[in-house]
Amino acid sequence: MRKILPLLMFLSIISVQGQTPKKLNSAEIDQALKKLNFLGSVLYIAAHPDDENTRLISYLSNEINARTGYLSITRGDGGQNLIGPELKELLGVIRTQELLAARRIDGGEQRFTRAIDFGYTKTPEESMKIWDKEVVLGDVVWAIRTFKPDVIINRFNHRTSGETHGQHTASALLSVEAFKLAQDKNSYPEQLNYTEAFSPTRLYFNTSPWFYGSQEAFDKADKSNFIQFDTGIYFPWNGLSNPEIAALSRSQHRSQGFGSSGSRGSQIEYVELIDGEIPETKGDLFAGIDTSWNRIDGGAAIGKILNEVEENYNFRDPSESLPKLIEAYKLINKLEDEYWKTLKISEIKEIILACSGIYLEALSNNPYSTPNQFIEVNLEAINRSDIPVELSSVTVLPGSPSATPNRVLSNNENWREKLIYTIPKDAKYTSPYWLNKNPNLGTYVVEDPKMIGLPETPRLTKAIFNLKFYGETIPFEKELVYKSTDPVKGEVYQPFEIVPPVSASFNDKVLIYTNGAAKQIQLTVTAQKENAKGKVRLKAPTSWKIEPKESNFDIQNNGALRILYSL
Repeated sequence: MRKILPLLMFLSIISVQGQTPKKLNSAEIDQALKKLNFLGSVLYIAAHPDDENTRLISYLSNEINARTGYLSITRGDGGQNLIGPELKELLGVIRTQELLAARRIDGGEQRFTRAIDFGYTKTPEESMKIWDKEVVLGDVVWAIRTFKPDVIINRFNHRTSGETHGQHTASALLSVEAFKLAQDKNSYPEQLNYTEAFSPTRLYFNTSPWFYGSQEAFDKADKSNFIQFDTGIYFPWNGLSNPEIAALSRSQHRSQGFGSSGSRGSQIEYVELIDGEIPETKGDLFAGIDTSWNRIDGGAAIGKILNEVEENYNFRDPSESLPKLIEAYKLINKLEDEYWKTLKISEIKEIILACSGIYLEALSNNPYSTPNQFIEVNLEAINRSDIPVELSSVTVLPGSPSATPNRVLSNNENWREKLIYTIPKDAKYTSPYWLNKNPNLGTYVVEDPKMIGLPETPRLTKAIFNLKFYGETIPFEKELVYKSTDPVKGEVYQPFEIVPPVSASFNDKVLIYTNGAAKQIQLTVTAQKENAKGKVRLKAPTSWKIEPKESNFDIQNNGALRILYSL
């Protein structure tokens, strides 16, 4: 009789290459100003990574300038993987990163529910049962209440069943139901401890000839509730057509083999109104919705200032806009509407930094560390404009090591300082938050309700640079990162990670016993701190004989040790 012994893998960290710091050029600053002046949002909803219509997301974000999000019900754990051996949870982590890479290109934002992609199913009823409908429906309601979209667009048709992947139809059904429930204070009332009920204005279905079986059938369809618009536009500010941006975004789904070639020319998209207010103007998703600063109390004065900034923007010297931007920042900071205040403060701070040519950086001397260990943090600040900017202080969080230069940053002169930072004893290890607990049958378990839906675990180790512009102090956050120079890639950034002091991994993930004979198992113990000592035991059924029963390890200088067992 054959025995198969699966060996558990300890998932301590999934490292991803960090992103090079974002540096907006003059044309991108102008585009950011347009988005700052648009107060409207769209949430696109589908079942999996790669289900989203990147052409439409890019159009809404870069042409309409709306805040555009993609809510993927799952992380794609049940898909294939063309680029490596990872499947299930690890594939979900990879596909999460692929989605984030896609959104960095098309300008959207990413959200999820706790649903697990368990594989193909024909019916939405089966999907709902395995997922636990009430849990996932609550997550969709939560996404609507926190993202606050004026418009929701479904990728799939809620009126079909058994004609496509059951999870596809289920995503649309969940959206249709959540559209109503999000505004009902009696639905998921526990969420109202952290957010508020919200009523979207319209719900659409992103239809096409594919859903009708043929172009001929689509041509004959009743389109009285349809809106159509041309997404094949060209963006001079970055030299790409919208379909070219969409193809670059789509091509980030590498594990699924979705590399795409860009195209040019007219490309019509259709959306069908399925709930909510009928738009007053054909062809306008936001018809009748005030997307100006006038929609919020105290916003009119802000809009007047920012419209002036946009009209008089100097591409050759963006720093000319800073006095008015600081004036608008002060007013935004006084808003009582916390949603718009938080969102627009983040946007205008990025524009202020870009217009001033200021570069801020906080670098660790190691890519990782363990709790209660110290690292060196190298700080840098430089002002590349003639605008007087004072660097008041820099603080590394969590904790309190700080520098207080209180100096004016002269044009193109670096300020640098090194701090010794101790990682807090209670610092949590860097890991995907949705994998910290054993999942249920169809959903991940997330204990902190405020974390639900986030694409990845927020990184808490950061530096706060306090800069003073025209007497106004503005805090700017910079995540702690590690930078190295690769002989092939050049400058490479990666996130700073907090890891366990000691971790263990099996060299073989699976062993197959065919005749009852003992096999040797090799285990690698890796220390991420100096002078790591301890004991290792293998956990197996009581009927199995393990030699040795226990192994001691004493690892110096952040090394690794291999231990051999007979089992």
